Amino acid sequence: MTDSYALAVDIGGTFTDVVLRDGGGRTWVDKTLTTHADLLEGFFRVVELGLEKAGVRPADVDDVIVHATTIVTNAIIERKGPTIALLVTEGFADVLFIRNEYRYDMYDPQIEFVEPLVPRALTFEVKERALSDGTIQKKVDPAHISELTAKLSAAGVRSVAVSFLNAYKVPDNERAVREALHAADPSLHISLSSEVSPQMREYPRTSTTVVNAYTMPITEPYLTSL
Repeated sequence: MTDSYALAVDIGGTFTDVVLRDGGGRTWVDKTLTTHADLLEGFFRVVELGLEKAGVRPADVDDVIVHATTIVTNAIIERKGPTIALLVTEGFADVLFIRNEYRYDMYDPQIEFVEPLVPRALTFEVKERALSDGTIQKKVDPAHISELTAKLSAAGVRSVAVSFLNAYKVPDNERAVREALHAADPSLHISLSSEVSPQMREYPRTSTTVVNAYTMPITEPYLTSL
């Protein structure tokens, strides 16, 4: 069978590549420069190049379409993401700095770690508390969230990571914060640890949620449009 076509597109930091393959195993490849201002522009440009080279129409692509990208990895390595903030339970503002005490070189007494994606100045403590048995000991105060929203706006924050103690067990307070933040500013991207990484242990859950918050403003608009 040669009348079936599969397509793969990879958006890299410099080039966007396409591979088109038919049912008989023949392949066509092409590439174009990545269009950072609008990733979809380069995406569809390279698709058109691949289809033109094979002499087929878009409607002929009836097999799988695969998409990959290094944009997220590059953004984290180069620290070119947007300004983000982290909301944590009161008393846990240093979770990203304390880490989990893991040393990738345990015999280096002068080891240096990479700075967290969220600076200390943009880590805010929220007066709330959920217990490990799933009980809400202290609900979120809407007035406090309103104050935080003003601070986030003044700092130019575009995306917020929310990681509360025991949220993997009971996510109610995280969800309440999201509702309050969206009510005040619908344009904010918000990542909840209870949804991104609902697991025990504060550091891995928080750091994973922060990475999601850091990259969401980059990936969500173009993936939604795609």
